[in-house]
Amino acid sequence: MQDGEHAAGVSPAQMFAGVATAVISDNLERLPGAIGLRPFHKGGLMVGPAFTVRTAAGDNRVIHQALDAFRPGDVLVIDGGGDTSRALVGEIMAEIAERRGAAGLVIDGAIRDAGTLARSDFPVFARAAIHRGPYKNGPGQMGVPVAVGGMIVQPGDIVVGDEDGVVAFPPAIAEELLRAVRQQEAKEEAILESVRDGTYKGAYAK
Repeated sequence: MQDGEHAAGVSPAQMFAGVATAVISDNLERLPGAIGLRPFHKGGLMVGPAFTVRTAAGDNRVIHQALDAFRPGDVLVIDGGGDTSRALVGEIMAEIAERRGAAGLVIDGAIRDAGTLARSDFPVFARAAIHRGPYKNGPGQMGVPVAVGGMIVQPGDIVVGDEDGVVAFPPAIAEELLRAVRQQEAKEEAILESVRDGTYKGAYAK
């Protein structure tokens, strides 16, 4: 979608479908972005509003509750405190989230069933994989500010994920950010064309 194409009925999140996280990050002064999280799925880009979840380390009780509470199109952003001693989500929970219309899962913690998830297009980003299962005791919260990989995410923030990682930003800046992103994409395409036709003069270093 080019700038100016966000017609009625297109959400701020949908405007960023297919936009590279690297370009988004560049136009956010390279400040936001989850560190240490990586994709565990086969492929597939992720974009949607954040449904935030905060849980105790190694415990997924509130995540089960979140699977009944999020709206289709949401990205479940789960703050597990970075703990990787127990998996918070596995094949079954990821399947539930996908079947119920989630846009993806972002987990500052561990997953399991990594082999199965690796064959799926459903976006799952996490810190690590481990066979050990979770507790189901709580506590936990939904709809609160969370931190994933050092990135603060507010409920409703736009979350974008691809092979390079995950970035989030408030919907209030979506239109301005998209304009900047499109300008950078056009500049980079022009640079690539100059590389291909032999006229490149070092513009990318500036």
